[in-house]
Amino acid sequence: MESAFSKLGIQANIIKVIGDLNINQPTEIQEKAIPILLENKSDFIGLAKTGTGKTIAFGLPLLQLINPENTKTQAIILVPTRELGNQIFTNLTEFAKYLPKIKIVSTCGGIPIKPQIESLKNETHIVVATPGRLLDLISKNALDLKECGFLILDEADEMATALKESLEEIISFLPKNRKTW
Repeated sequence: MESAFSKLGIQANIIKVIGDLNINQPTEIQEKAIPILLENKSDFIGLAKTGTGKTIAFGLPLLQLINPENTKTQAIILVPTRELGNQIFTNLTEFAKYLPKIKIVSTCGGIPIKPQIESLKNETHIVVATPGRLLDLISKNALDLKECGFLILDEADEMATALKESLEEIISFLPKNRKTW
């Protein structure tokens, strides 16, 4: 039997993980977002309440679009708080269980920066970060965003008001042809 997620275009090794997590039916935001994001043709805005599966909605397509052979940072996921960053990092790491070549790093503020800098010296495909910490890492030349193809703003409304200047500065370091979700 074909999985509801495979009908949306999600590949088998990612479907296996979400099956392991007993996630069998996509939510409304997942059904609408996943096929569009997998096309990778445009920017995307998705609105949904907390607890509706937004991390799966952007996380599964992102994992599928990452090129594990390219060792440069390909995606930045910006979050307003360390707690949300840790949650997204944990979820993405779980979803990538059968994608061993994809490396995800959490670089949120409130904890020592040196271990984060060390972690970024290895190939890193996806970086989950708070805006302030990301700017600190950029200023220390610990992170190169020249080839970053995706900027994902989780809780974008909160960041657009409270962290507008930081957001604008971060965007200035990213390629113009990136996708913003």
